[in-house]
This record gives sequence, C-alpha cells and structure tokens, in this order.
Amino acid sequence: MKHSIEDTYDKLARTYEVSTDEGSPYNAFYERPAMMSELEEDLTGKKVLDAGCSAGWYSEQLAQRGASVTGIDISGKMIESAKRRVGDRAKFIQHDLSNRLPFEDQSFDLIVSSLTLHYLEDWDPILKEFNRVLKRGGMLVFSVHHPFMDFTKFPTNDYFQKTLLSETWKKPEVTINVTFYRRAMQDIVNAVTRHLTVGELIEPKPDKIMKVKEPKSYEYLMTNPHFLIIKAYK
Repeated sequence: MKHSIEDTYDKLARTYEVSTDEGSPYNAFYERPAMMSELEEDLTGKKVLDAGCSAGWYSEQLAQRGASVTGIDISGKMIESAKRRVGDRAKFIQHDLSNRLPFEDQSFDLIVSSLTLHYLEDWDPILKEFNRVLKRGGMLVFSVHHPFMDFTKFPTNDYFQKTLLSETWKKPEVTINVTFYRRAMQDIVNAVTRHLTVGELIEPKPDKIMKVKEPKSYEYLMTNPHFLIIKAYK
C-alpha cells in the first residue's frame, strides 16, 4: 500500500504544484479556509509539523504566520514541489507516516494534517506518534473525508465496516486512480481519543467566495458535509 500511495502522489505532484490552488475549489474555497481559520493568526515561536505536506501550501501559510515549520510527505516529488514553493522558510523530509516519526519527544507545539489520514488503514500508530512528538498542551488539527460523504457517494453495504474505496481523479495534468479508507464517525473519534483529548469536531461550510466562483458546489456544501476537521490536544 505504501508504494501505491507514494507512486500515486508522485504522479499528482505536478497537479498539486500548479493547479490545486485555484483549480480545485474544494481545496481552495472549502477545506483550506476552514482549516486555517482554526489556527492562530500569529504562530511566531511555534514549532509546527505539516504531516502530509503535499506541495507545500500549508507549510507556506504556516511560515507566513511566523511558525518554524517542518513538512513531511511520503512522496519525493511532493517534497521537491514543496521545496520549490517554500524554499528555506521551512524544512522538508520525505517520510511515510505509517513509520515512527523522525523527531524527538515533545518536538512540536502544533501538528497540521490536511486530507491525509484517510489514506492510512491503521490510525493508532500515527496518532501515538503525534502524541509523542507534541509538547504538553500541544494541538493536532487534521481534516479527512467526512464518513457521511464517503458512505453516500460510494456503494457500500455496511457503514460500520472500514472499507477501502477507489476513485478516479481527472486532473489537467493526469488521470489517476486513488484509493483511501472510509470508516465510521465513531471509529474516527475513538481512534483520536485513545491518544489525545478531542477539543472540537467541525463539519465545515464553504467560504463565501465559493458562492461566486462555484455556485453549484457552494449550494451542495452548504447542505452536505464533505470533509471533517478535528482539533485534539495533548
């Protein structure tokens, strides 16, 4: 599975680098504004881990808010894209999140993970690692597919059964098959609470700019949850 994910995102790296900022409204006008609104405007002096940094959008935003940022991603091509985008304003490491994190205990004040964890079958190892590398009082903020969205969009007979799903993404630069795991809401929450204290569960609404740029998507997202954001603390 690791090599499948790595290969998939190596192939998507160019798309994430040049097209996603404006070409993907669900990222640009929905998930990203919602995630960033949950973070402090001033992160000066904070050490932040961008877990699943992709092409570096979040790392750049976090650095602009004053944070000392380390980004990790399974894809070497994504790491290259992130370095081109952010330069020396952040540090980037190729790393598989299913393995032990290459950091000392209590290294970070904040961990941000955008639309990444649903690619992992087992959350317990990485959440245990997030707990280990977070400082006391540190916060994890992550987004994943909303289980309601995955359950209604993809054919499956059992909501409570963790299921490997597949979807074809048609991007300007590539058409590719992507696989990820759907799990019940209780499994998501319970996995987090085994390692951290859940502070808030957020079912985000789109930014108002989406109503102008993508009115059909805006109306859909105002009445249907698509992503889920969780804030948790050590």
